[in-house]
Amino acid sequence: MSGLRIDHVSWGVGRRLIVDGVDCTAPAGAVTGLCGPNGSGKSSLLRLVGAIRTPAAGVVRFGEDDLTTMRRRDRARTLALVEQDAHTDLPLLVGDAVLLGRTPHRAPLAGPTDADHAVAAAALARAGAAGLADRDVSTLSGGERQRVHMARALAQSPDLLLLDEPTNHLDVAARLETMRLVRSLAAGGITVLAALHDLDLAASACDHVVMLAEGRVVTAGPVDEVLVPDVVEKVYGVRCAVLRHPRTGRPVLAFDLE
Repeated sequence: MSGLRIDHVSWGVGRRLIVDGVDCTAPAGAVTGLCGPNGSGKSSLLRLVGAIRTPAAGVVRFGEDDLTTMRRRDRARTLALVEQDAHTDLPLLVGDAVLLGRTPHRAPLAGPTDADHAVAAAALARAGAAGLADRDVSTLSGGERQRVHMARALAQSPDLLLLDEPTNHLDVAARLETMRLVRSLAAGGITVLAALHDLDLAASACDHVVMLAEGRVVTAGPVDEVLVPDVVEKVYGVRCAVLRHPRTGRPVLAFDLE
């Protein structure tokens, strides 16, 4: 299994650095949470890893491969990115949208094979969106679209999965089901890097956490070492106590309101 390594990566707009010399890793076959306040650089860093943007400095490697210089087709076979609030106004059926995830695995100009259809159907089912296959994407709710984008990413059969607020628009049951899916993908060998604003969700689902503030890494490591009161207060300016879930033993953050 291959892990992700981000070495001294910077990117900005004009003279303003939005990602400022970031060094961190996402261990192979684990769920790594990318946490931090709004504006801390989480989404920008994901786009740099996904080569949607090019770093001004630094290198992003997955295993021995430089993701920035990798051929686009090879990169699409290696990683999938699910962005928050992605949408399209094109008249496109959900089943066809998910089939687009198979494009990197087909010869140029070739149509989808029976095997591609089978992979797409399995991805829809795994994402809990099988019943949406014949719907027009433009008619879907935000939560339904999120499931479809996850299915399209799964159809790519990636080794690295990048998720930008994957539980956006989802109710509590759907949030939990999505994170169960993400954990099962990691257990199956996929390396996952997920931007999460919900610290309790990160505490319950992640193995590893990278905490960002103002485009820099404040600390990174196992969830028990990062989601602690001192770090949360330093980064978010709020106080909390860390309790333990009575069944799972995982950390639960209780925030002070007064």
